[in-house]
Amino acid sequence: MDTIKTSTTQNILRIILGIFMISAAIGHFTFQRAAFQAQVPNWIPISKDSVVLISGIVEISLGLAMLFWTKQKVKVGIALAVFYVLIFPGNIAQYLNHTDAFGLDTDQARLIRLFFQPLLTLAALWSTGAFAYLFKKNK
Repeated sequence: MDTIKTSTTQNILRIILGIFMISAAIGHFTFQRAAFQAQVPNWIPISKDSVVLISGIVEISLGLAMLFWTKQKVKVGIALAVFYVLIFPGNIAQYLNHTDAFGLDTDQARLIRLFFQPLLTLAALWSTGAFAYLFKKNK
């Protein structure tokens, strides 16, 4: 995989996303554990606590990779984007089930949040140069 040069702005966003993911992971293991469990859709076939712990491990891994595994930042960005897509059903479930968590205590607030997940996905791809890599590869 070719090395993709990213701008200072992209690198700053990549670092912010990495810190955000590590912070979220800490919440999975500690003070926000119940709130994260409330987001797990009922159709997931394993315990909600297991899902929260597993996703916390994935989040801390992706966060650390966003910060420190810069030689593989394109792959990490793609992996983070895929993760954001995979957890999106939890956000939808929170909206459909009218579940209060993370200060989202109205349907309007939960609906607005749904529009931010695609932005996070795009941010992961842009900040790591994954867009540039994918478009360059297709030429």
